[in-house]
Amino acid sequence: MKNTVVTFKEAKAKGEKLTMLTAYDYTTAKLIEEAGINAILVGDSLGMVMLGYEDTLSVTMEDMIHHSAAVSRGLKNTLLITDMPFMSYQTSVYDAVVNAGRLVKEGHAQAVKLEGGKEVCEHIRAIVKASIPVCGHIGLTPQSVNAFGGFKVQGKGVEAAQRLLDEARAIEEAGAFAVVLECVPKALADKITQSVSIPTIGIGAGAGCDGQVLVYQDMLAMYQDMAPKFVKQFAQVGKQMTAAFADYKKEVSDGTFPAMEHSFKMDEEILGRLY
Repeated sequence: MKNTVVTFKEAKAKGEKLTMLTAYDYTTAKLIEEAGINAILVGDSLGMVMLGYEDTLSVTMEDMIHHSAAVSRGLKNTLLITDMPFMSYQTSVYDAVVNAGRLVKEGHAQAVKLEGGKEVCEHIRAIVKASIPVCGHIGLTPQSVNAFGGFKVQGKGVEAAQRLLDEARAIEEAGAFAVVLECVPKALADKITQSVSIPTIGIGAGAGCDGQVLVYQDMLAMYQDMAPKFVKQFAQVGKQMTAAFADYKKEVSDGTFPAMEHSFKMDEEILGRLY
């Protein structure tokens, strides 16, 4: 079944859990679609896991468009959501709409995601008015890592928790079709999920959210630079890849690869006529 912003809302109404993973390329997108995942997020996390940056702040619109377009070519039924990178929407409502439009027109995104609470609600309204679906993102918002003083759980105190609850409600009122809750205490995420009619997608926010999202390199143990508490490694693909690369090196070095079955033949008579 084709996943859309409408089916996302229907899933919450039915109590059906939603699944989302990141992807940044055509090959991975096809594999994720084959697994039946509901949505792919082309996250600005690509700055860290694909481009080797220390954070997401250096990612550009061109980066996001390039990777989003690649992912889109591998999808038929999976909802494609693309992150709006740092400073692509904070500067003005006008810039937010223009850049969201670029992600749809050039990156073939079906929805965009932007970080922030009440301060971006005007941006959300304008983007939605332009017929572009928006997913919100509150809690730990990586683009604000410098303001937060690092990657820290958000909403532990009374005031901080109330602020996140108010922000979720404001994002819903602004027209977002879903909201990501990152690094939020489970009890607070449960309260937010029960308080809004749009799906909540958790990452480090507990099982009470309407859905979950993970960076695929994290859940496949391919990215060891960070080890967030909320990540479960579903397979040791990183170790398998390293072992395969090492086996390839060994077989090339000792001459066992390529073998005859990996080689092409030619007529011996033709070979004999060469001088």
